[in-house]
Amino acid sequence: MTGGRTLGRRFGWLWGAYAVSAYGTGFGFGAFPLIAVLVLDSGPTQVAALAAAGRAVGAVVAVPLGPWVEFHRKRPVMIAMDLVRFTALMSVPAAFALGRLGFVQLLAVSVVVAAADIAFKAACGAYLKALVPPGDLLIANGRFESTTWSATVVGPPLGGAAIGVFGPVATVVADAVSYLLSALGLRAVGGGEPRPERGGGPRLRAGDLVEGWRHILRHPVLRPLLFNTVLANGLIMATEPLMAVLMLGRLGFSPWEYGLAFAAPCVGGLIGARLAHRLVARFGRHPVLLAAGTLRACWPVGLVFVAPGVPGIVLVMVVQFGLVTCCGLFNPVVATSRLDHTAPGRVARTLTAWSVSSSAAIAALTALWGLLAALTSPRTAIAAAGVLLLATPLLLPRREHTAGTEAGEAADDRVISRR
Repeated sequence: MTGGRTLGRRFGWLWGAYAVSAYGTGFGFGAFPLIAVLVLDSGPTQVAALAAAGRAVGAVVAVPLGPWVEFHRKRPVMIAMDLVRFTALMSVPAAFALGRLGFVQLLAVSVVVAAADIAFKAACGAYLKALVPPGDLLIANGRFESTTWSATVVGPPLGGAAIGVFGPVATVVADAVSYLLSALGLRAVGGGEPRPERGGGPRLRAGDLVEGWRHILRHPVLRPLLFNTVLANGLIMATEPLMAVLMLGRLGFSPWEYGLAFAAPCVGGLIGARLAHRLVARFGRHPVLLAAGTLRACWPVGLVFVAPGVPGIVLVMVVQFGLVTCCGLFNPVVATSRLDHTAPGRVARTLTAWSVSSSAAIAALTALWGLLAALTSPRTAIAAAGVLLLATPLLLPRREHTAGTEAGEAADDRVISRR
């Protein structure tokens, strides 16, 4: 079976390191808002600011990291970002134990972790492109995606139980340790990695900062994919806090019912990720991309009709199952397309630009939809997001494009490096 293909020992260690940190992140899901509420007595405005500002400022901080990652060996960069995240997160339980934990520290840590996440993903994508043959990239990305969704199913419930037993910072400690274990796993990958060449001297240039966006916006496949994913992900994420307000407040659901309604359907993401390679092999990448991207946009509008009691939970679970199944199928195909349509010399900058755009859009739309909910109602804001999502498939690329040759794109890299 193709999906069970062995991609080698080095990929196995890379996948293992990714899995450890993914499960740690799932285990620590929602830890900072919970600490802000239970430990620091923060109100809704501060909690929303923690979620939006941390992501937005982290994205700005990450902008110069793209060129820095591009022109350094990728595995040491990933190890460094894991150690940065470990150190930043461990400062939270340390300050809590000393009675010195404050809201500003939580905000600073969220910014550092957000920026390090973007740099790590950029380095990981570039490293994966060099490590795995082009024909196996979709399999590799599918395994990463399935790991993410399985961690989302298992992690939050276990994290909630751990908080109840060990206290509010227990999951932060576990998340931090997962990054340390990830760094050790990456260290075990082994193998040599040539230092990337760079023309024009070692200094950072303004062109390096925007090269990722320049490549995306000039590309007939990547440009519409960026617009589609940024808008769709932003609208989906913007409704999450509104659903919490609606379900936990006005509809009277308990926290465990709310968590179950959103965690259990994540099994669909695992199913979608496992099916991605088989469906692409049978129908082709572009038809799968169009179908998954279109179906993904059709589900969230159903959340408008959530009601109290068992029917409401069932509705949310059905909608979320359909949504995350489509996302689990769509995401690895998009990730593979990004790598296939980007030459090795600009992968890190392209992925950084993509992540920065996505983080900034999610932060902006989350804040905007919070304002819309305050002016109208959470249900009205959720409905507006669902209706707008129905239009996002129009942004998907309309036809198939073959990836540019490595030689041609590498030539473009050399031209850019001499500017």
